[in-house]
Amino acid sequence: MRTDARQATYPKYFGILFGFIAALILSGCDRSGADSHDTSRKSAASKHWLTQADANEPAETTRPSSNPNAGKLRFIAYNVENWLTMDRIIDRREVANQPKPDSEKSAVLRILLKNNPDVIGLCEIGTKADLAEIQQALKSAGLDLPHSHFTGGSDTVRHLGLLSRFPITSTSSPTQTQYTLEGRSFAINRGILDATIKARGKEYRFVGVHLKSKRSVDGGDQAKMRLQEAHLLRRHIDKILGPNPDANLIVYGDFNDTYRSNTLRAVTGSAAKNLRITPIYLKDSQGEAWTHHWSGEDVYSRIDFVMTSAALRRDVDFRESHIIDDNLWSKASDHRPMLAVFR
Repeated sequence: MRTDARQATYPKYFGILFGFIAALILSGCDRSGADSHDTSRKSAASKHWLTQADANEPAETTRPSSNPNAGKLRFIAYNVENWLTMDRIIDRREVANQPKPDSEKSAVLRILLKNNPDVIGLCEIGTKADLAEIQQALKSAGLDLPHSHFTGGSDTVRHLGLLSRFPITSTSSPTQTQYTLEGRSFAINRGILDATIKARGKEYRFVGVHLKSKRSVDGGDQAKMRLQEAHLLRRHIDKILGPNPDANLIVYGDFNDTYRSNTLRAVTGSAAKNLRITPIYLKDSQGEAWTHHWSGEDVYSRIDFVMTSAALRRDVDFRESHIIDDNLWSKASDHRPMLAVFR
């Protein structure tokens, strides 16, 4: 749609091409669960993911150092739209058990490679094997994020994933995942991801979510369900910041609601100032702030956020942090990724 004005022209690495070839070979490995239905078809399809054109993509920055005490921390939060096996519409007919199309996978990977993150928080991942698929493809192209965490909620299809250049020192789960609405019991749909990494001599705690979508469901009001999930998230945040208000906390994800909604107010607010979390007001190269395009209604909205604790906010590099408006965004996903940079 638009080309990111921040994209710099750096030397192109011939070695990346060999990495792509390795990624194609490795992508044909067997998977368990829903992905094992047709390995021969999957292997044949995946060989077209990454091409010579991908090898010619300039990176926005040079590859960060693997030294955990060097440089700035670059974090991308990204809903990659159904990187999983599901029924899909192909040539105007529904076809069962299809992976995310190769062209979409390639676009996601190219966007990530160009922006060189140290940590990636992902929404709409299918299985652990799907997360590993992304991890291996990035590694083969020169972006090694060897540490990962995968989790989910009551939704058995869509999950949350985290990839990190630096070691994950601990993970946690919310103590409360159930809520009652109008006499019925529900569980948080996609769960809450909680992982701590150690980098640059500091600990950063990442809490990721993908709150209830705006799609209607039987037996519950989608807006009320999303608000209840937001309250569960806030309780988890309080358990983190209550005993340690100086924690370097990053709360991110697809909240499926806008900034002034009751959902976001429930997540960000607290009676105590040092327990509040605040969104980073990210914009793209054109000064626009939307992160999601709903094609059915042709609506552009800001429903994805990266938020920080009060203690971490002083380390945000606001000049470098932005919504990535790469011209591949619409091919990759219905969401645009967000880059947050920390000094």
